[in-house]
Amino acid sequence: MEKKSAVEAGPSSDKGRSRLGPWPPKIEPFVSKTGYNPRELKSWAKRTGFNPNFSGETTLSSVDDGEDDTPPMRPPPPPGREVGLDLEKELGRRGGNGVAAMAEMEPILGRRRAGYEINPVTDSEPVVLKGMGKRNEKDTRAGIEPKVFSEDDRVAGNGLAMKENGPGMIAKNEGIKGNRQGNEESDAALGSGNGESGKDDVEIGMFLDPSYPQSPPPFKSGLKCGLMENIGFGSLFFYGIQHYLSIVGSLVFIPLIMVPAMGGSDGETATVISTMLLLSGMTTIMHSFFGTRLPLVQGSSFVYLAPALVITNSAEYRNLSENKFKHIMRELQGAIIIGSIFQTILGYSGLMSLILRLINPVVVAPTVAAVGLAFFSYGFPQAGSCVEISIPLILLVLIFTLYLRKVSIFGHRIFLVYAVPICVAIVWAYAFFLTAGGAYHYKGCNTNIPNSNILSDTCRKHALTMKRCRTDVSVALKTSSWVRIPYPFQWGAPTFSFRTSIIMIIVSMVASVDSIGTYHATSLLINLSPPAPGVVSRGIGLEGLSSVLAGLWGTGTGSSTLTENIYTLDVTKMASRKALVFGAAFLILFSFIGKVGALLASIPVALAAAVLCFTWALIVALGLSAMRYTQTGSSRNMIIVGFTLFISLSIPAYFQQYSPISALTLPSYLVPYAAASDGPINIGSKRLNYALNSLLSLNMVVALIVAFLLDNTVPGSRQERGAYIWSSSRSREANPSSLEPYLLPEKVGCLFRWAKWIGS
Repeated sequence: MEKKSAVEAGPSSDKGRSRLGPWPPKIEPFVSKTGYNPRELKSWAKRTGFNPNFSGETTLSSVDDGEDDTPPMRPPPPPGREVGLDLEKELGRRGGNGVAAMAEMEPILGRRRAGYEINPVTDSEPVVLKGMGKRNEKDTRAGIEPKVFSEDDRVAGNGLAMKENGPGMIAKNEGIKGNRQGNEESDAALGSGNGESGKDDVEIGMFLDPSYPQSPPPFKSGLKCGLMENIGFGSLFFYGIQHYLSIVGSLVFIPLIMVPAMGGSDGETATVISTMLLLSGMTTIMHSFFGTRLPLVQGSSFVYLAPALVITNSAEYRNLSENKFKHIMRELQGAIIIGSIFQTILGYSGLMSLILRLINPVVVAPTVAAVGLAFFSYGFPQAGSCVEISIPLILLVLIFTLYLRKVSIFGHRIFLVYAVPICVAIVWAYAFFLTAGGAYHYKGCNTNIPNSNILSDTCRKHALTMKRCRTDVSVALKTSSWVRIPYPFQWGAPTFSFRTSIIMIIVSMVASVDSIGTYHATSLLINLSPPAPGVVSRGIGLEGLSSVLAGLWGTGTGSSTLTENIYTLDVTKMASRKALVFGAAFLILFSFIGKVGALLASIPVALAAAVLCFTWALIVALGLSAMRYTQTGSSRNMIIVGFTLFISLSIPAYFQQYSPISALTLPSYLVPYAAASDGPINIGSKRLNYALNSLLSLNMVVALIVAFLLDNTVPGSRQERGAYIWSSSRSREANPSSLEPYLLPEKVGCLFRWAKWIGS
């Protein structure tokens, strides 16, 4: 008997088909009216209730970004071999938190899923196909991608044959001529994994529409609570406090390094710590409502620490004795305000949206890594001054974060989340008992006598040990008041200088690059689509305003997104925006209690340096982790990153070897930051000489310049550079709902309708 074609069979041939739902629509087979037209196919597919997320496609390789850099499709791996995620899959696994951009895919021309019908689906009802075997479900979760056919394989009408594409993927289509004998045998031969047909396997072959970006289905990352989830008050309190405790080292330890170098007292150290807590709470709340709206903590960044030390050790302040701290602080305030105004204009003017096209993971990775590497000369040299407490602390932190990281107590990984505060508390108590037990008592030596005074040879030998190991050296806890509210201009009116302003303008660019990498890494970590260029610009603009506030209050450093926050989010699995705001409110409350800042200021210097050895190493690792968005095995990328890291250490070392005449009066860890006044550059202008010598003695500035130039001049595909994830805006065009988590509050967003990119 002659077979009827699918067109001739009409809807009457559907009687023998099994139906999954109470109301499956009767859709005519697709017949192109104008030849192959993707628009007609998509329209027909939507009427069938087609769910594009079911196919298991998890690549971003079909994004149309204006360049033909899409890699060729590869067949799936042989049985028994683990399915590894390639570049696009690694990016695609974290596609959305319920708001992922929808991928639009097209069924094969003339193909009918015989024996299986798809009911109309909603966002809350997943598609279920009768006959789907367990093996295929597993493959779909693992990310095995279906066969994607080339244009040569697209034959409208008849004669289209699809051959075996690896284990478990055999598809055959005989055009619009279908075999409808009996219960209507399928057009597709269903593979069972070894080329044989099986009843439990269903193959769904789809064409990817190259004119639209393909975004993956949501990937379950195990978050305890999502960005916009509502949680109870108890959980709100617990998660909010937990988030800040896990990064306490980054929040409060900068003043322990900077203020003593500026000639400040213990009381001034406590005041700066309280001010930092206040500004961190305020700017975090601002960022949660008006910035990128990602769950990120804002605070004093290590990016600003090195330039602050350079300015502190300039020739005019080096030998200053009277009110040295306030003079330097006011100079830093003025420089930070100027640099922050530049950053604010860069963000809110939309210029950052343009510059963002030139900032890729290959630029971000070595720049952020150089921020942590810049302090290698301070880390263990300071911690080693009191090995009795620094070595146990470093070992304890490593044991907690590595060997005990999987230990769970009441469902919480206490040792991993609270590694730093628990270890500091334990070793601090241990140091207290050493001090009380007389371990650092030396006959005839007084801890209150400055090192500059004439001491006996015995006391001079132990003066440094007493200062950095004893827990009773600081007098901040005794002299501080219970209530003190930090206020603007508490150190006096800022002073403005051209040479220091130039330094902070360039450093604000480094801080912006650092934040850009954090934005994208965080969005993927919590299952959101990457922020659009306008959202990134809005976040950078708000960070500029936050740094202006830091300059007015006088923290000594600018405000930026803390890179360590990525580690905290990954460990705690807490992405609630409300919890972050709740914790920031407590941070503001603690800043008003003077004893809290004084208690933190009394931490021994060696103890703080030991914690920072771990924190700075974490920043280096987080920076280099941005390379996972690129082709890390590319010789181009390896050479650029390797050369950038080496030269970012070597060039500053060249400038830092021009030690000042008074180097003998400086601690060894401050000598590298005193090269600005005595560097090799001499072009006639003292102010410009100072600025250039200072900038080229900063590791992260050199890293940014070298990586930026190499990455944007050396030829490389967008996939190789990881460029598409930073600058592509097609996903939000395909599904505007993916921008919902980033949108400004309604009452605020209406004020910025004149600038459409701000809310995009």
